[in-house]
Amino acid sequence: MEPGVEIELKALSRQKPMNDIIDRGDSIVQQFYSGVTVFVTGGSGFVGKQLIEKLFRSCAIRKMYLLMRPKKKTAIHERLHQILKDPVFNLVYEKNPHFADKIEPVEGDVAKIRLGINDKQWGQLTEEVNVIFHVAATTKFNAPLRDATFTNVVGTREALALARECSKLKSFVHVSTAFSHATKDRAGKEFLEQFYPSPMAPNTLIQLAKNVDEERLNGITEGLLNGWANTYTFTKAVAEELIRIDAGDLPICIVRPPVVAPAYCEPAPGWLDVSAVFGPSGFLLGPILGVLHLFLADKDLKLSVTPIDIVNNITIMAPWDAAERRRNGEANIPVYNATNKNCYVTVGLVCDTLIASRHKLCSPKAVWHCSAIATKNDILYRILALFLHYIPAYLLDKVLDILGKKPENIKSFVKLYKKIDDCFWEDGGGVWGPSTPVFCETVAWRL
Repeated sequence: MEPGVEIELKALSRQKPMNDIIDRGDSIVQQFYSGVTVFVTGGSGFVGKQLIEKLFRSCAIRKMYLLMRPKKKTAIHERLHQILKDPVFNLVYEKNPHFADKIEPVEGDVAKIRLGINDKQWGQLTEEVNVIFHVAATTKFNAPLRDATFTNVVGTREALALARECSKLKSFVHVSTAFSHATKDRAGKEFLEQFYPSPMAPNTLIQLAKNVDEERLNGITEGLLNGWANTYTFTKAVAEELIRIDAGDLPICIVRPPVVAPAYCEPAPGWLDVSAVFGPSGFLLGPILGVLHLFLADKDLKLSVTPIDIVNNITIMAPWDAAERRRNGEANIPVYNATNKNCYVTVGLVCDTLIASRHKLCSPKAVWHCSAIATKNDILYRILALFLHYIPAYLLDKVLDILGKKPENIKSFVKLYKKIDDCFWEDGGGVWGPSTPVFCETVAWRL
């Protein structure tokens, strides 16, 4: 038996206990979702897809509304059809071949007023929706501040406006990030399940994004960040503040995932969405495919990571737990850190493991050998990157050109290299990474 197949079969054996529990259908969380109507933003991304899959595979929900925007002249119904072809949904199709009939796409845009939803569908949502999962966000670490603000802050404000009008609302989940307040001065400190001071008042940031010229706004962004590593974490922190000051009257909670890793168990061990390849998860996948060999990072840097299925188990359980707390008279907005102090790996450990197990882990589709080197020396990194990344990519493109095929590897690889570098490196001249310990104290993690 091939080493890779042996690893996969061993990993698949972990599914049976979970499947047995799901098939019984008698858990309090399953009862909470029985017959409910769900509204999801961000359903086409890495977290969103597996969230949809797990909800339909484990819960008897009545209906799901999925916020979608047309993309590249592709209508939302066609986009939904393409998304549901993803292998992540294979298990759901086996158990419930017609589950897709319960999903209705809603045309809109999370960055627009009223989420870009027309009046008719808005009214329909307010009459039917019981649970809202607000997952949508721009996860580009260094997106222009205007874009990040409209998507992450204005989008949250408009999702809250919808929730406030839903007459049958049971719970609202806002998916944030465990690094929303991982500023440089907090490195190495505990990050607990509570609100922290915001870098800016939400309305102030929204007005800046609306009224200040984009070129000028980009010019003052670095000063506005004031210790936050990038516009992503900055705007997620402001979105949390918006919830703290404006949503105390709603049955709402916040889930903070760390770096989201490939699946531990569900829907299949190691599953990773294509959209996540150019994010932090590419740090794990890139070396296995032989396209990524080098990282500009300190080997001792701790990365707080949680598999996608664990993240979504917490995300699905959070509304039930938050609703129970509210029913018992708790007034505080619950915050769930989807990790704990032991859920981390060092960059050095990842590199050493990849090298030691490369014969078992290397993909049959690898374009080159598996290797992983980490250095925090910028000059050494640039020299090695030339020989390990860019020259091989150019050569591969040249070979494809000679063979009459479209050469695009250098474009794709450069995009990957830049995205991975953004996870660790700041322009200020020092190595940065999500090294703040994130602690989870609540029932959601233990369950």
